[in-house]
Amino acid sequence: MRKFISHFRFERAGLPATFNRRRFASPPGRARALTFPRRRGCLSLCGAVWLAALTPGVAAESLLLSGATVHTVAGETLAPGQVLIRGGKIAAVGQTVPADGAAQVDLAGRHLYPGLIALNTALGLTEISAVRATQDSTEVGDDFTPDVESGIAVNPDSELIPVARANGITSFEPVPQGHLISGQSALMAADGWTTEQMTIRNPLALHLFWPSRELDFTPKEKARNRAQWKSLADQDQKRRARLRAIADFFAEAGAYARAKDAAARGQAPAPEIIPAWEAMLPYVRGERPVVVHADEIRQIKAALAWAETQRCRIILAGARDAWMAADQLAARKIPVLYGHVHTLPARDTDPYDVHFRAPAILHQAGVRVAFTLGEGSFDAAMIRNLPYLAAQAAAFGLPEAEALKGLTLYPAQCAGVADRLGSLEAGKDATLFAADGDILDIRSRVQRMWIAGREVSLESRHTRLYEKYKNRPRPE
Repeated sequence: MRKFISHFRFERAGLPATFNRRRFASPPGRARALTFPRRRGCLSLCGAVWLAALTPGVAAESLLLSGATVHTVAGETLAPGQVLIRGGKIAAVGQTVPADGAAQVDLAGRHLYPGLIALNTALGLTEISAVRATQDSTEVGDDFTPDVESGIAVNPDSELIPVARANGITSFEPVPQGHLISGQSALMAADGWTTEQMTIRNPLALHLFWPSRELDFTPKEKARNRAQWKSLADQDQKRRARLRAIADFFAEAGAYARAKDAAARGQAPAPEIIPAWEAMLPYVRGERPVVVHADEIRQIKAALAWAETQRCRIILAGARDAWMAADQLAARKIPVLYGHVHTLPARDTDPYDVHFRAPAILHQAGVRVAFTLGEGSFDAAMIRNLPYLAAQAAAFGLPEAEALKGLTLYPAQCAGVADRLGSLEAGKDATLFAADGDILDIRSRVQRMWIAGREVSLESRHTRLYEKYKNRPRPE
């Protein structure tokens, strides 16, 4: 996939005389999509524009949603309250809102919430985990693919997206996987004919999977594959090499950024455009966050120490043992995408409920906690259970208001879209849903949903199968 050129000179920029450069085969200035399998190469730009023209846009009519208990998230809960939608935006929220001729929608007895945001997921990239042809989450190549963008690889026709939508999820973040630096994610709306229509923000963040510090102590004679068995020394050597590779990669990206800055000031000639380094610019400059995937406490501490030497902003994802470093995370104001509420304890010495209580421990220390199910292939199908992760944490000490923020406002803040999503406030997108009860209660059902002011269907493959077999002929 890549050609390696060993020396690259930036003498006039005041940088080291030479440093390693990784050159990608993709054209300059063009991001790569995840490429297994390639699905939409035949769709022309004209075709995409034509298809978009056929799709209804944001609803132009004004709607007044009234009678519901309005969970604003950012402020007080209104019981009952009203929400005025105009031009796809929330025009007003309050106990009583002037209708101004808006169409009335009676939601008496319902609960109105901002749409749930599913970060760090394989939704849209994986359909059936056991069928390789339906998995599009990993780019081929070596350990560093920063110019990969997962958003343009999302399958808008995925049957899993309506299933997630039926349980309150209105936007999601598909995450590229498989490498140390796997690429850049995007924030997608859970409705749309094309990826262009679905895209809310792209790119969103760079994803770095921190090398594990755990060693496999299995004797060679008991190893499943003796040909792949490695000694403790070999395992440690491999881990150290991967850590050095990460440090070198960011150092080289930083050198490229300094060269670009020097050229902009007229102090040096412009360097050759390298897609990999171009993709890294907003991250080494601290303009966009780097999501560090780490679970073990040693991983987390090593990642925190590394972040101290970088200019980049980090978000911790996975974060199984983050509760052990809660004070450090709070001091550095690092948010956590916690993905282990329903994971078994990793150590025999851990309490049975350690992962149930971890979000509360982090919150008490001052850490913002957003809930996620993780980016594994099975998690795409199970992301519909996202609200129940927050509910479990609420049952074990996390305030319910914080649990709700962990599904809405905090993910929006991590994604940099809190000015549009995450709460019911005037000026934000009218992306919300009505349920017949508390969304943290597994018995509650989502009954109506609007994304950017347009009501969307809650039908899914699950509901179609339910109706099909509910009405099947029965033997006499």
